[in-house]
Amino acid sequence: MQLLTPSFGLIIWTMLAFLIVFFILKKFAWPAIVGGLKKREEAIAESLATAEKVKEEMAQMKNENEALLATAREERGKLLKEARETKDRIINEAKEQAKVEANKILAETQAAIDAQKMAALTDVKNQVGKLVIEVSEKILRRELADKQAQESYIKGLVDEVKMN
Repeated sequence: MQLLTPSFGLIIWTMLAFLIVFFILKKFAWPAIVGGLKKREEAIAESLATAEKVKEEMAQMKNENEALLATAREERGKLLKEARETKDRIINEAKEQAKVEANKILAETQAAIDAQKMAALTDVKNQVGKLVIEVSEKILRRELADKQAQESYIKGLVDEVKMN
């Protein structure tokens, strides 16, 4: 039972040892512990402040990025619009140029057709003239005594010409 009820001397010596350890800790250990805690508290506060600054900077950068994206979208829209306008202008110019070229080709073709037509008509006239000369020559070669023979001969030649 002695372990459960200590003697008066033991209590005093234990109390004295406790107070000596307490004063030594208070003089040497507590300032170091408190200083360490204060430094840690300041470091945590500084870290929180830095984190807050970083958070604000991130928010500002996000806003700047959104503004840049909006500007980029506007610029892209303008570029696309200009590209469409350029495409339409080029297509219209190409169509106009094609129309001009087509009209030019049609005019050249019409002129060539007219020239060939005139050449064909001239050739036909020359052939008709040759035929007339041949017929006249044949008529004149025959004897001019019989008028009825001349007329039948001329009709035969005309029928021959119509067949060709």
